[in-house]
Amino acid sequence: MAFKPMLTLDRHIKLTEDAIQGDKASNLCNRFDTADLQRIGNYVHEGYSRDKRSRHKWETRTQAAMDLAMQVQKDKNFPWPGCSNVAFPLITIAALQFHSRAYPALIQGTDIVKYRVIGQDPTGEKRQRADRVSMHMSWQVLEEDKCWEEQKDRLLINLPIVGTTFSKKFFNAEVDHQVGETVLAQDFVLDYWAKSVESCPRKTHIIPFFRNQVHSNMKRGVFRDVSEEAWYGQPPPPKQQDPKRDNRLGVAPPEPDETTPYLCLEQHVELDLDGDGYAEPYIITVEDASKSVLRIVTGFDRIEDIEYSRQKEIISIRRMEYFTKYSFIPSPDGGIYDVGFGVLLGPLNESTNSVINQLIDAGTWSITAGGFLGRGAKFRGGVYTFAPREWKRVDSSGEDIQKSVYPLPVREPSMVLFQLLSLLINYVNRIAGTTDPMVGEDPGQNTTAETMRTMVEQGTKIYTAVFKRVWRSMKEEFKKGYILNAIFMPPRKSFGEGQMVLHEDYLGNPDEVVPVADPNITSEQMQMAQVQMLKASAASTPGYNVEEVERRFLKAIKVDGIDQVYPGIDATGMPKDVKLQIQEMKTQVAMAELQSNQAEFAATLMEEQRMNNAEIIKIAAEVENMKATQEGDVEDRKIGVMNAVLGMLKTRNEVLMKRIEVILKSMELKREQSADGGDVGGLARASGNGGAAKGSSAAQAAAA
Repeated sequence: MAFKPMLTLDRHIKLTEDAIQGDKASNLCNRFDTADLQRIGNYVHEGYSRDKRSRHKWETRTQAAMDLAMQVQKDKNFPWPGCSNVAFPLITIAALQFHSRAYPALIQGTDIVKYRVIGQDPTGEKRQRADRVSMHMSWQVLEEDKCWEEQKDRLLINLPIVGTTFSKKFFNAEVDHQVGETVLAQDFVLDYWAKSVESCPRKTHIIPFFRNQVHSNMKRGVFRDVSEEAWYGQPPPPKQQDPKRDNRLGVAPPEPDETTPYLCLEQHVELDLDGDGYAEPYIITVEDASKSVLRIVTGFDRIEDIEYSRQKEIISIRRMEYFTKYSFIPSPDGGIYDVGFGVLLGPLNESTNSVINQLIDAGTWSITAGGFLGRGAKFRGGVYTFAPREWKRVDSSGEDIQKSVYPLPVREPSMVLFQLLSLLINYVNRIAGTTDPMVGEDPGQNTTAETMRTMVEQGTKIYTAVFKRVWRSMKEEFKKGYILNAIFMPPRKSFGEGQMVLHEDYLGNPDEVVPVADPNITSEQMQMAQVQMLKASAASTPGYNVEEVERRFLKAIKVDGIDQVYPGIDATGMPKDVKLQIQEMKTQVAMAELQSNQAEFAATLMEEQRMNNAEIIKIAAEVENMKATQEGDVEDRKIGVMNAVLGMLKTRNEVLMKRIEVILKSMELKREQSADGGDVGGLARASGNGGAAKGSSAAQAAAA
């Protein structure tokens, strides 16, 4: 028997290229008549209702968990009206602890997205392309999409409570760039037993639209013109609220007026609208109350996404996926909606609330208990209030009062209940990872540093697996952004401060896009320990990229303007090896000592030369005097001896001058080779030159 589809239409559309790649503002509603649109609207709403019924128990558990996290107080009249009604914030603390760790660990500074380089890259072209893609996509999520970081902040506080949150990535034609929105699980309806978001054939996003938004979309052609329909001419119907929940919240739902939004169902569904037997992916928007179809567009954007057979029949279609699931702890029952602290800690939190309220009520009863009055009591019954130093008159004697008044036996708050309370809170902290060291409390004065580090490390283990799931979801979200850029980005796009990215940069493998955050690091201490060990290893072991190691260190300590603080080795020059620097310092010290010794020796030689010059001048003067005043052989012999001594002194001076010149030239060469030439050498050279000149002049004068 042939399969009979649930949706039958009078008129089918043709899945032409115009219907697929045409202007998305002009939807496909005008290709159906009114009766077919009504059938489509009923089909969409029925599918939404079926999926919503499948997750009814999950909604009940999630609502109770959210009430505990929000510390919503339920009405209590037991054991008496006005009894204690404390909501202990165990789930709230657990959610805040996860958020405080996950937010800074996953979103670090201005680098959010990176494109990996896999394989050989001899020319560096892959690295340049990866850098352009990384900078552009990081700029997109932080600067172009103004709400992305705020949406992720909201996601990371909702995820630990509910257990499942979704992110929607799509190209918004109104702002002309891609947008990332956080979709809460209660606003995204799936079949509870679906295996994954990608394989689920029907998923419904509940979106509120204000009247002005509906009007603007109709004028733009995004929505079908429904201005003549009855539902659009009146306010939306009031929501059906759970009366118990309204009592808990203490508020009544407001009456709808012109500012109340319409609830619209944007359903991503597979429907056979062309009658070929294959259900194609479509996105159909329906108003919830009236089931009126507002928009129908294809769920894929390119004709290349269709796989045809040889007979030109559709085999399959690769649809555009908009939603990414963020998971906290996978559901043990195999459902699509996962488990958060709200479900895990809900029973323990409720038991803790009960024990605390019992202890408070027991304390209240112990100080305000009543009793019984006998017939002999001659005073009016009822409630008596006493102020300090106040006395009340009665007509009975003290003995009669003692006999006629019997107070109820009241016990003090139970110590067993207090111990039970400590046990419950202890196990909640163990599940949530919110023990004393993890929330910044001192576990004890005698706890060693190594024990403390081990406790913190083991305490963060519970978050490591969750971080990896969130990291994997962020990777899938960035992959969708990469694909959207490949479809909608122009050939060249400028961004930031003079940066440029090309459309061809997004024609690669989208699986290479990953978050910059490390899923294995769950705290700043772990990150600092890692970069310090990396820096120490790079300093002692050759082969590391020292510049990249230094940049990672500066990023870990959260230094702003890294490019200005550390421009890189190319700008400042390659630093010398530490061992080489030490050897150069030793050589410089030795050279300085040698120059100092040479300078002292040169000064000694010059002093000796000066004394020789003085002696030469003295002897030459005596010889001249003897020649002028005395005659005879004795004087001639004396003059000969003095001339011989004078010749010896001149020869000695010449030897000294040569030795001084050698020393000065050696010192000059060493000064040129070393940047740390001493002042002693310069002074010695000046003194030596002057002495040599004087000595030479004196010798010449003596010889004359």
